[in-house]
Amino acid sequence: MTATMFSGPAVVWDAGRPFNLHQTLGIIGRGPGDPTIRMTPDAAWLAFNTPDGPATLGINQHGTELHARTWGPGAEHALSTVPALLGAQDDWSTFDAPDFIQSLPPRIKEARRRYPALRLPATGRVVDSLVPAILEQKVTTVEAHRGYATLLRKFGTQAPGAREHAQIPADLLVAPTAQQWAAIPSWEWHKAGVGPQRSATIMRMLRSASALDRLAKLPAAEAGTKLQSIPGIGAWTAAEVTQRTHGDPDQVAVGDFHLAAYVGWALAGKPVDDAGMLELLEPWRGHRQRVVRMLYLSGFRKPSFGPRMSIQDHRGH
Repeated sequence: MTATMFSGPAVVWDAGRPFNLHQTLGIIGRGPGDPTIRMTPDAAWLAFNTPDGPATLGINQHGTELHARTWGPGAEHALSTVPALLGAQDDWSTFDAPDFIQSLPPRIKEARRRYPALRLPATGRVVDSLVPAILEQKVTTVEAHRGYATLLRKFGTQAPGAREHAQIPADLLVAPTAQQWAAIPSWEWHKAGVGPQRSATIMRMLRSASALDRLAKLPAAEAGTKLQSIPGIGAWTAAEVTQRTHGDPDQVAVGDFHLAAYVGWALAGKPVDDAGMLELLEPWRGHRQRVVRMLYLSGFRKPSFGPRMSIQDHRGH
């Protein structure tokens, strides 16, 4: 990558092996219109809240070295999150062990061979992941992403440093804090296309915001179980969150409108339901999410049949 000039508190982290910045951080953004993350040809930019205030994080790659700089009141805290964000805790050694690799279908083995530089990021920001995940419940992804971007553009704030430093994307935004989300009037959720059931779940979740962010320190499976104790948050939402907050290598989004059929076609040559998907993935328990990520990277596309219909997404919580 081409170097980008940064200023501000800095840290250098060496991945120690092949690393792909875009593949690793791509899962964090909720659609191409998510203004809290921007990926450019030579850098990644993220803006988010920390316990010390908002921060902008810019990351640039030089071989296996990742150079990060931050701006804003939360700059020092943001720097401390960089290794986990870049997958420092993500261990592929058992997945890459010869016996395990041999157990995988050829399509997945080939994808892993072609994409050895992927890591699973861990943001540690539970509330930031919960809000867009709840918005994606029971609606199409396009509709959810549109609503999330609408709310961010209206109630988010410009990323620290964006006015002073031309290299920071001017449209990079910090999402509202938990208190700011909670203050959004009901009619604004409605104008953004968010129904009362989803906005009510978000409001319910926000009442426990400080405790929820502490879940980042728990193992992913335990955190996912505790998330599901909140009414309106089920297995699908919990998996969507821990995949991003914990770099969860195992949990898959049970209840997703498309995923079970996709996995079924890829691994068995036929569509399956959630139970069938879990049965197909069971031999690789502990790495089921890695298997799914490799399937997507393999470029596999499930067959399409008949005329294109309007999508109704019935995935669960």
